[in-house]
Amino acid sequence: MKILVVDDDALAGEMTAAVLESLGHEAVLADNGIDAAERLQADSAIALIVSDMNMPLLSGIELFRELRAQGSTLPFILLTGDEPEGLLAQEPRLDACLAKDFTLEERLPALLADVLARHGKA
Repeated sequence: MKILVVDDDALAGEMTAAVLESLGHEAVLADNGIDAAERLQADSAIALIVSDMNMPLLSGIELFRELRAQGSTLPFILLTGDEPEGLLAQEPRLDACLAKDFTLEERLPALLADVLARHGKA
């Protein structure tokens, strides 16, 4: 599956991409929300988005809301240095929100499997 990874921190984006690729997925990197929107328009094979929350120009939640306003129903996982529960309360339509910390490599695979199962893509 082709997954768009959106992160303004290149190292963090590469780490997230490496986790996804170790699971057999193809990761496409975007360094901000505007770049992500352009990549989504250009590549209809992208099936899921994993985005950082705090980015310049367009935050992860702003990107999510813009995509939903455009009619996109792609599964969307938000990574954050903040408290995930607070962001889910703020935007309950998110498929998942995960703390961006040292446990990401262990927790992202299970969360991804759960989101894909809920979308019938497992």
